[in-house]
Amino acid sequence: MRSALVIFPLTRSAALLALVLVGACAGPATNLAPSPGESVEIRASYYSRALVGRQTASGEPYDPALLTAAHATLPMGTILRVTRLPDGPSVEVRVNDRCSCTHGRQLDLSEAAARRLNLLRAGTAQVRIEVLGRRPVR
Repeated sequence: MRSALVIFPLTRSAALLALVLVGACAGPATNLAPSPGESVEIRASYYSRALVGRQTASGEPYDPALLTAAHATLPMGTILRVTRLPDGPSVEVRVNDRCSCTHGRQLDLSEAAARRLNLLRAGTAQVRIEVLGRRPVR
């Protein structure tokens, strides 16, 4: 017995509704990105030392001494205030790279930024990110 795939033509509005419903059922967003003036709580980690000198998505080499970060969707040059939760220290970083953001993490920080957030020992932490503005990428 052979099974057949039957495709029904959809109107434009029905197709749009189907896309919205599929998107709504896909689960929580993996890369939350706030708009200016908003903040979101996400999980952050930091870059491995093995990546020192490798080219970031912005074209600059990864320097662990700079206050930079990788995010999947925020524009290059976005300035973020990152605060360790519940009431920890804060640091301002510039997005200069993309991350695949696996294992529940949505932000990768440079070693210097992780150090300021007391994140080196823990490896990951819950943080709040706020978009402060943008600075051109060099």
